[in-house]
Amino acid sequence: MLSTIGRVFPFRRGPMPTTFAQIPRLLQVCALASVLALTACASLPPPTAELSAAQQAVARAGTADADQYARDEIERARSLLAQAQSSMAAGRDNEARDAALSAAALADLAHARSREAIANNEFAQHSAQIDDLRRQLRLED
Repeated sequence: MLSTIGRVFPFRRGPMPTTFAQIPRLLQVCALASVLALTACASLPPPTAELSAAQQAVARAGTADADQYARDEIERARSLLAQAQSSMAAGRDNEARDAALSAAALADLAHARSREAIANNEFAQHSAQIDDLRRQLRLED
């Protein structure tokens, strides 16, 4: 009768030894747990630094008369900055980060184009003054 119970209730014999077929499953579970733990630790902070940099770039471009010399770039930068701020307020950090970086890049471009236009205008004025001085010197000879 005891031998019959052993065949009907096999779990009474004790725990089964671990086989090689079970090891890959255990490794998969450990790897998945590790990946999940690392992903949770590696999340990026909110893009406050990127937003601050974009705001400073837009302000810097504004002081360089970008509204006059690089209107399209500065308007697009301001639009992207507003989009970044609203995305951050909505909790969409990746979208906010991308928009802030784009806004900063466009504002820097607007600043550079504005400075270039100002330098070209100053160069043209100085060239005209030099031409006037040369004409005056020829008349005095």
